[in-house]
Order: sequence, then C-alpha cells, then structure tokens
Amino acid sequence: MKRELLKKMLTLRLIFNLNPMKNLIYFPLLMLLFLNCKDDQKSSNAELNTDTIEDVDSATTKNTNEFAIVIHGGAGTILRKNMSAEDENAYNAKLEEAIRVGYDILKNGGSSLDAVEKTINVMENSPLFNAGKGAVFTNAGTNELDASIMDGKNLDAGASAGTKTVKNPINLARAVMEKSPHVMLSGEGAEQFAKDQGLEIVDPSYFYTEARFKALERVKASEESEAVRDKSAFYDPTIRDSKFGTVGCVALDKNGNLAAGTSTGGMTNKRWGRIGDAPIIGAGTYANNATCAVSSTGWGEYFIRAMVAHDISALMDYKGLSLQEAAKEVIQKKVPDLGGDGGIIAVDKDGNMVMEFNTEGMYRASMDASGNLTIGIYKD
Repeated sequence: MKRELLKKMLTLRLIFNLNPMKNLIYFPLLMLLFLNCKDDQKSSNAELNTDTIEDVDSATTKNTNEFAIVIHGGAGTILRKNMSAEDENAYNAKLEEAIRVGYDILKNGGSSLDAVEKTINVMENSPLFNAGKGAVFTNAGTNELDASIMDGKNLDAGASAGTKTVKNPINLARAVMEKSPHVMLSGEGAEQFAKDQGLEIVDPSYFYTEARFKALERVKASEESEAVRDKSAFYDPTIRDSKFGTVGCVALDKNGNLAAGTSTGGMTNKRWGRIGDAPIIGAGTYANNATCAVSSTGWGEYFIRAMVAHDISALMDYKGLSLQEAAKEVIQKKVPDLGGDGGIIAVDKDGNMVMEFNTEGMYRASMDASGNLTIGIYKD
C-alpha cells in the first residue's frame, strides 16, 4: 500500500515540475489521493483482521473433542419399574468397564478401530447383552451371531453373519476387512475363515444362558394364540422386544480417524437364517472421516430399509445438517414413519457425540477427551 501511495505522489510531483504555475490546482488533488490511499489501507487492514478473527473462530470451534467414544448395549422397552437395583448396577458397571477400555486406548494415542473392537469385546463377553456370550436364541434353539466394523479413513469394512462358534464376532468382522478381499462372510464359510485366521473358536454351548433360553420359551408360548400373544407382549418386555438387541461402539481418535462397530445375537425366535441390520454396512454400521461414525440398534428390518447409519452421514454430507439434526431426522421421523423403532450412537469428525433413540430406553455411555463419563439406561 505504501508503494502505491509513493507511486502516485511521484507522478504528481513530475506534473508540478512541468507546470509550476498549476501547483495550486494540483495540490488539493495530491491531498485527496493521499487520504484515499489511507482509507484503502484501513479497509484492507479491517478485512485482514476480520479474516483473522474468522480463522481463529473456526479453529476454536473445529474440534469439540480431540478424541471421543460412545457405546450402546441395545434399545427397547427398558423401564425403571421393571429394573431391579441389582440389575441396574450391573449394567452401569459393565457399560463403564467397556467404555473405559476404549477410552484408555484413545487417550494413549491408539486407533479408533482398536478402541471399537476392544470395547465391543467387553460387551460380547458379558451375558448382560445380546451379543457374544449373551446372544439370544433362534427358533431352533441355537445362537447365530452377526457383526460388522468400518474404518472411516478409507471406507474399508468387514462383516460376518450367522456364525455359531466364533467367540467374538467383531474380531471376525475386522479380520474379514483386513485379511480378505471381501466385505461380508456368512455361516460355515465365515467360521472356517475365522479358524484360518486363528480367532478363538468355542463350542456352541458357550453361548447358552438360562435367561436367554427362558426368553425364547416365553416368546414361543406367546405364539399359541392371538390373544395370548398380544397380552404377553404387553406385559413382558422380553417378548415385546424380541426383535431388539445389539451392542455397538463408535470412536474418534487423535489422528482424526473415525470407526464404528456393531455386534449382535439378532432376534429372539428368528427363523430361516434371518439376518438383521447389524452386519449390513450402511444400515447397522457406517463410518466416514468426512462426516461421522454410527452404530445402530433396533428393529433391523426397518433399519435396513431406511439405511439408517449411512442416511445420517448423507444428511450431513449433502444437506449440511449437524450430527444431532441428522440423527433426530432419521430416528425420530424416518424410521417411525416406516413403522420401526430403535436408536443409534454416533460421533462426528469434530468429536460431537449423539445418543438418539425413540424407545423407552437404550443402554448407553459416552466419554469425551476430558474424561467426562455419561451413562444412561432410561429415556428420562
């Protein structure tokens, strides 16, 4: 700016030297040019300052959390009046145990994929949740497990469906993602792949729990007549929620990478090799570093039809919605409009966390980079 002012002044000086008698005419012009250049400089500085302020604001608001983790243990008719103090304490303790495993990994600079896998392992190994050890029973009295995992950095994904002997299905899903050219394996083929990869294989009896087997018996009994089924479903949350049950985890690590994973025993009394949304990339699980990571739990058929996990990401990407806005649009409007219910957990690329559900409750927990822990079970 100073160079431009000097150039203009030299030009006028040349004019003065050529025409001394006109100095009185050109002097006011010189002053106007000088003042104009000062105004231009002030304007430029103001623009610079504004840009700088905007940059600072952007940097301040860009990352809500350096890293973050959220988990769920299933959604459904979870009412305080039906929950004993002992059971409530057990769920709260296990949710905290699980999320702290992932939190410690993230805090120490570990990857979001590791955090997701190891956190889900804790819930898979607990009989409290419908995944792994606590998986529900099929109509045939067996346990068929599904899982999926996704890496938001490169959109790599892996899934397994209908396995009966793999202790931790989320580990199999990750192995499919990282050590095979495929995205999903199922049944005996998936189990053979798990053996080839050295994953822990157990006898099917490992998954037996008395509570889940009795739940199957109650659901079967409710099918005897229309009247009995309706009455039982109204009074027995196990029957009413026979379609629910999943565990999941989403995480953002210090490198800005997102990951999501989901594991489930599926639907109580399911037949014909039924597969829900949990192992379906885009329905039960989705992660993309450009937007968010999502894990779903609910009535799988509707979550597949609505492509819930991906739809939340798409609303953020294409419509510019925030994570909270996108999650609410999908869970509180789109899924119910189809006739389904359930919930999701999610974290976006800036560390904002969401736990959205339209049922009476959802086992859930979250931790931010500061170590603030939130645990919830009920709607209120």
